[in-house]
Amino acid sequence: MSSTIQAIDVHAHYGTYRRDEGSPLLNGWISADAATVVDRARRASVRLTVVSPLSGLLPRGKADTVAANIEASKIVRQTPGLLQWVIVHPHQPDTFLQAEELLSDPLCVGIKIHPEEHQYEIREHGARLFELAARHDAVVLAHSGDPFSWPQDFLPFADAHPNVRLILAHLGNGGGAAGSPDLQVRAIRECRHDNIFVDTSSARSILPGLVEWAVSEIGSKRILFGTDTPLYSTAMQRARIDSADISDDQKADILFRNAEQLLGLDPA
Repeated sequence: MSSTIQAIDVHAHYGTYRRDEGSPLLNGWISADAATVVDRARRASVRLTVVSPLSGLLPRGKADTVAANIEASKIVRQTPGLLQWVIVHPHQPDTFLQAEELLSDPLCVGIKIHPEEHQYEIREHGARLFELAARHDAVVLAHSGDPFSWPQDFLPFADAHPNVRLILAHLGNGGGAAGSPDLQVRAIRECRHDNIFVDTSSARSILPGLVEWAVSEIGSKRILFGTDTPLYSTAMQRARIDSADISDDQKADILFRNAEQLLGLDPA
């Protein structure tokens, strides 16, 4: 039974959700401190959760990412079960210096970028971001599927830096409810060096057929389990993989094997 597998969640957050125009009630529901994130993970049989702080992304276009990275480094060190993505923001140069330092920390597994929340186009800033990642043979987790971060726009940078492993977040996200659900899979098929992956951290992952279709198109070894918690329920995202119409071996790839290999994590 795949539900007994101790999974690794490669895409999560902690902190307070801050959207200036958002409902206070909704913002409260999709906020959670680090301890709550770990407790929800434990109850969903998730042994490791890789986080970036919501304060490093929000409010949109206004986040103090430098302060958020400092906070996250402390929180992760104090909270067993968490690992860190260091957030790099092209408009906040000190985040590049932070990445240079934190990427040598075993609790930091790679770089997180979010063109939509930080309000820049990946086509404009991708070269500098990927050059940083290439110097460290780093994994990059990137928001994808919206106007500043279309999956195909990452291809030139991933192709130019084959030692950078890129995880396109949000399988099926295609710019809104009416958008195309195949953008991340298409980018994976088109990359030159097999160095692009996708995570399952989207609302569309719960649709019948999407996960199964993605496995049939690109195989289970290019897909990683992600929840985007606390924006989404860890247990709900976990149940979607456990109940998917794919083999238990393919579920194991998605739930933990690919993350262990890609992020260099101890199988123990």
